[in-house]
Amino acid sequence: MKKIISLLFLFSILLVHAQDTKKLQKTQIVEASCGECQFGMKGKGCNLAILIDGKPYFVDGTSIDSHGDAHADDGFCATIRKAEVVGEIIDNRFKASSFKLIPLKK
Repeated sequence: MKKIISLLFLFSILLVHAQDTKKLQKTQIVEASCGECQFGMKGKGCNLAILIDGKPYFVDGTSIDSHGDAHADDGFCATIRKAEVVGEIIDNRFKASSFKLIPLKK
């Protein structure tokens, strides 16, 4: 009986530990811009998108207007910028946990 209780206790510890593990996400440098204006994606209005391996994904977790005026000369609707991102692709959308726009070189 003690062996069974000990095994159940160890098994429950393993289950709890397995639920606490999180998928590690790596930082990537990607191209970021307006999905509709620069990447030719279908949508309603101007929305932030990134390219990963040549494929565009709309971004959730930040917006196009969170990074300056999208319609300025250096904005997302006028140009493609580099960004450092962390996140994952879920349901064909990039879920950003971090999005940092890389400054333009002068």
